[in-house]
Amino acid sequence: MWNRQRTDRDLVDPGDIALGHKPVQRWNLPDGWVISLKPVHPALVSEADFIAAQDISAAARGPAPGMGLAAPQKRCYLLAGLLICGACGRRMESAWSNGKPAYRCRYGRTTAAAPDPGRPKNAYVREDLILLHLPALHVLLTGGTDPAGGRRRRTRRGADARAQASAESVIGYLREQQTTLTYDPAAGTLHAGIAEAAQTITLKAS
Repeated sequence: MWNRQRTDRDLVDPGDIALGHKPVQRWNLPDGWVISLKPVHPALVSEADFIAAQDISAAARGPAPGMGLAAPQKRCYLLAGLLICGACGRRMESAWSNGKPAYRCRYGRTTAAAPDPGRPKNAYVREDLILLHLPALHVLLTGGTDPAGGRRRRTRRGADARAQASAESVIGYLREQQTTLTYDPAAGTLHAGIAEAAQTITLKAS
């Protein structure tokens, strides 16, 4: 995005022009903004690397005032860079919500495009809801079996560790194939396509 702001030079004191001018940043009207429909150059760093750098910076600063030991020690987004918003085609951003990783799109709220009144302010989906369905999606895409295979075992906290490992295997597979997942917030579906093996599954609330 380019030309969102301009630099004007205003008088320091209109009553005394001898004081000269000062630079002032002002917003241009949105219809004058220049927005690329696709990336114009390779990213300097991946989203995962950016998040890791932010974690290091946050650790150096210490917990936020009032949060104490309740502040998260590390934020890990397994699907960073993989999710696309089905409503607008933009990559969904990572967002920490209620102590857990999630992904959102605020198209029309953080860009020059006018908000669509028929669309929610935020397209939002929890990471854990997607992870539950990744093994099944992998089976549909490849016609094979659960990449982790075997019988599932549960930890004392009730989390399905086998399913978690399986989901991470699928994520590795998707990254190797350079394949993104398209989330449709209206239909609650997740779409993935590798060559001709495109598949769509419905995310059911847990």
